[in-house]
Amino acid sequence: MSLHLCLRSVSKIGKLHRLASISCSRHCSTEATGDSPKITTHYTIVPRDNDSRWKDVDMERYGDEADVVIVGAGPAGLSTAIKLKQLANAKGTELRVCVVEKASELGGHTLSGACLETHALDELIPDWKEKDHPMKTPVKGDKFALLTKNSRIPIPIFPGLPMYNHGNYVVRLGNVVKWLGEQAEELGVEVYAGYPASEVLYHEDGSVKGIATTDVGIAKDGSPKGTFERGMELHAKVTVFGEGCHGHLAKGLYQQFNLRENCMPQTYAIGIKEVWEIEDSKHKPGMVEHTVGWPLDRCTYGGSFLYHLDEGAPLVSVGFVVGLAYQNPYLSPFQEFQRFKTHPSVRSTFEGGKRLSYGARALNEGGFQCIPKLAFPGGVLVGCSPGFMNVPKIKGTHTAMKSGIIAAEAIFDKLNSEEAKEGSGVFVEEYEERLRESWVWKELKSVRNVLPSFHSRLGLYGGLMYTGLFYVLGRGMEPWTLKKKHVDADCLKPASECTPIDYPKPDNEVSFDLLSSVALSGTNHEHDQPAHLTLKDDSIPVNRNLAIYDGPEQRFCPAGVYEFIPSETGDGQRLQINAQNCVHCKTCDIKDPSQNINWVVPEAGGGPAYSGM
Repeated sequence: MSLHLCLRSVSKIGKLHRLASISCSRHCSTEATGDSPKITTHYTIVPRDNDSRWKDVDMERYGDEADVVIVGAGPAGLSTAIKLKQLANAKGTELRVCVVEKASELGGHTLSGACLETHALDELIPDWKEKDHPMKTPVKGDKFALLTKNSRIPIPIFPGLPMYNHGNYVVRLGNVVKWLGEQAEELGVEVYAGYPASEVLYHEDGSVKGIATTDVGIAKDGSPKGTFERGMELHAKVTVFGEGCHGHLAKGLYQQFNLRENCMPQTYAIGIKEVWEIEDSKHKPGMVEHTVGWPLDRCTYGGSFLYHLDEGAPLVSVGFVVGLAYQNPYLSPFQEFQRFKTHPSVRSTFEGGKRLSYGARALNEGGFQCIPKLAFPGGVLVGCSPGFMNVPKIKGTHTAMKSGIIAAEAIFDKLNSEEAKEGSGVFVEEYEERLRESWVWKELKSVRNVLPSFHSRLGLYGGLMYTGLFYVLGRGMEPWTLKKKHVDADCLKPASECTPIDYPKPDNEVSFDLLSSVALSGTNHEHDQPAHLTLKDDSIPVNRNLAIYDGPEQRFCPAGVYEFIPSETGDGQRLQINAQNCVHCKTCDIKDPSQNINWVVPEAGGGPAYSGM
């Protein structure tokens, strides 16, 4: 059976299960197991091998083969696909390239600021300006400021500073991704949206064989429905993993091939974003604004962005980023974002406007010191999955795209220089060597010490001083490399050592509550399926996270997925997981102080439905 027909048959099953609802009243099974309520029923935690309900279920999967399979239709994955087909078409060779994407539409799970530097795009599609492209808003002005509670201190922006954006474009990255997908398909790339890759497949020799897509038709209690359908297997000579930040397949690959053996642990932030339509008189197309400081304290890394789009309507993208190394378990990134919009110098922009959309995602902030090994037998990592973000620039799309271009060139050369061995994936070790020789490596190395400098006694002020002294004057030529001393999950202090934060109530004019925000993300998951937010131990949320940290998951999640509610027995509280609210940001997997949460992909088509975020 062909790949197209197999995926189409799975699609018919998947569509039967998609319901359009967001509610905090629906939750996972709480059937008792010992002293703790049963929460997790997903097969990755509760194997089906010993479950009698699966005894007579046909578990055979159809398979198909391609030369290259790419997981994730983001900027990096699509750049890889486009470059591969450009090379193959130029040489007149047959090369089958397949891209699988968990969002039901390209760009549907993509969220970024975004202020796009076009360096990589210029290399990939030199004539992009002659096409019908979505890069409509060239940057016309830059502003940067330090906020205190009641004032705004401007900081000048001039050429040479990371925040200087002359020549860049304000974009909605979801629209860029959709456009890149169109360019890929015109070249002959097969793009399959709505098919999450749930499992890495291996050859007997341990090399990567390909991936499998999700099964569909599994009930919340983990049993097969009458509509159960097994996922597909996609085999390839090389599998490219471009899942984005903290990809769940990449997590397994790091362990399988010890890819983080010679790098520091990755560090992260959460970015929360809204798109607004504001009053015409306040709209400044092409204006780019960033702030640091309030409402965060000097020891909590983060800041804001406000980008004015030029797309017909008076639209702005506004967002707030909080480093996940914060210490106070009472901090809520969502509430900090809402509070930021109430600042005297910010509020007036949104008064009289209308909020159109909302979303959130985690982002890699480790930079140069945290780049893992990028190639292994049968596969490579590209884009935000390994993490190529330039943190001082607040940009990673251009470096992600370039990593995909370099990977494509190395893969194409490898596949054309030697025959793939039967029963073994191709090891493209040249990819990492070439990336180290590229402008990506030079750029990231030059800013390697900026973020670590923030984690000093001076906090924010130390970071600003270091950037000015060593980056602007020395361009990262200092002979030392500062080390990261933390893992984000280990940074929280016990609640007893911290002060609860009294956040103001939403005014429903510029600040809003969480659930009305999630409703603007278009998030939708089939209700009757096992929660994809899995727990390794169902007892830990109450016995450790709630007992020691006062349940931080109910605050660091930007979508209201986690709630502690009174137990049915009346003897304390239990965790309720509202998995259908999940916007796929991965913050819970990263920040959980017990590292007990494992995010996996849900059934096909589930997640947010961003439109140009």
